[in-house]
Amino acid sequence: MAGKITVMGAGSWGTTFAKVLADAGTEVVLWARRRDVAEGIAATRQNRDYLPGVVLPDPLTSTSDPRAALEGAGTVVLAVPSQTLRHNLTAWRALLPRGATLVSLAKGVELGTLKRMSEVVVDVAGVPEDQVAVVSGPNLAKEIAEEQPTATVIACRDHDRAVALQRACTTGYFRPYTITDVIGCELGGACKNVIALSCGMADGLGFGANTLATLMTRGLAETSRLGAALGADPMTFAGLAGLGDLVASCSSPLSRNRTFGARLGRGETMAQAQAAVGGQVAEGVKSCSSIRELALRHGVEMPITEVVHRVCHDGFDPNEMAGQLIGRKTRPER
Repeated sequence: MAGKITVMGAGSWGTTFAKVLADAGTEVVLWARRRDVAEGIAATRQNRDYLPGVVLPDPLTSTSDPRAALEGAGTVVLAVPSQTLRHNLTAWRALLPRGATLVSLAKGVELGTLKRMSEVVVDVAGVPEDQVAVVSGPNLAKEIAEEQPTATVIACRDHDRAVALQRACTTGYFRPYTITDVIGCELGGACKNVIALSCGMADGLGFGANTLATLMTRGLAETSRLGAALGADPMTFAGLAGLGDLVASCSSPLSRNRTFGARLGRGETMAQAQAAVGGQVAEGVKSCSSIRELALRHGVEMPITEVVHRVCHDGFDPNEMAGQLIGRKTRPER
């Protein structure tokens, strides 16, 4: 992959992915919105705000100057929250190197436009679809930063671009696979956040493994239905970007969405739950609304997503969640 790789966004996942790239021997620059974060990384080799205790490799450099970060980059990794991607990318558009591969780490569906993140990139940057890649899978940042073995998926319509990025981020603990199904990869990543919220709510209400397994399995089913309506490959949802990401996010206390949902299930307010995840973004809280709207637009039934939306935005009591889902009309599984 020609040129350096720039990671725009120094949150926990952006910093972790920059570390992975540096560990793989890739020249990488990490851009931080706040100058003190960039200077702190340079001085201490740690991002103490978002990834405390993790030592970052020396080849990784940091800056808060977007022009300096993007100059000469062959690949630009966009590591900002899904609902701020359009705003940030608009500010950076004139600085993007011509022909650079643009990579989205965000998992969500944009409010209002109902666009997937790769569609937002194409729209704002004015690049062809095959110039945009996405990364998804079981991507719990803390575990990857600690170099626990994991795998991920890189999706791009241009297989050669996906392979180039694959080579740039392969390490002894991080194994990337490639696919060309961008739609399925993105929908799996976006919808699992919503299902993780539901699993957190169930856990907060005191429900056990049967309930969680039911939510994960039926959540995967409704994700697959939406994917089929939008042209995704059904097999994608059986892989790392579907089942893999879903299991990690629905079962781990490191998942912000699961943690957020558990707080709601225990009776906390939205504001209290937000404080519990350290002010970081639980993507599913906003994406549940856009995914619900996308499903309605395409005539796809997504009952778990509907209930999560009602809890997060309509004041629906999580205690009523089970009754709403279990009380639906019985039907064949397929």
